[in-house]
Amino acid sequence: MNNRHAIVSTQLGDLTLVASDDAVTGVYFPHHWVKPERATLGDEVDATTDPVLNEAATQLTQYLAGDRDDFDLKTELRGGDAFQQKVWALLDDIPRGTTTTYGELAGRLGDKQLAQLVGKAVGSNPLSIIVPCHRVVGKDGKLTGYAGGLKRKQFLLDLEEPALIKETRLF
Repeated sequence: MNNRHAIVSTQLGDLTLVASDDAVTGVYFPHHWVKPERATLGDEVDATTDPVLNEAATQLTQYLAGDRDDFDLKTELRGGDAFQQKVWALLDDIPRGTTTTYGELAGRLGDKQLAQLVGKAVGSNPLSIIVPCHRVVGKDGKLTGYAGGLKRKQFLLDLEEPALIKETRLF
């Protein structure tokens, strides 16, 4: 296993991108809530010299600039237990420009009482932005926790908001 990472500058600040062999395995904010152990990141490399990390950095930059709607990267969601893996799979199904709640995700898993566990799993998502955990909001659409902070979450939601809705908003 060839683990390595690079720190890249983006509109959202520095992000740590992690790759293993030919797959992206992590996207982390500077003060990310749940970070992997340092040893699992591998060596720090220059993203421009690593094809996997370079492509991830390029696609993230395009996405954050509004020039890309989705990602075309090989990814691997590592870690987490079976429940977290199920939640992360649900995150990937949330369409761009929409949101869902922790309770709705819990309901899709068969028990609305699991909302807090869903929240913990969402907060442990190792592929922020790429696996869109920012599309999960609290009850009544309220912005709640995000590993990158609420300002970054709002930026991503605004970025993804459909043009038709933007045009009809007063503010």
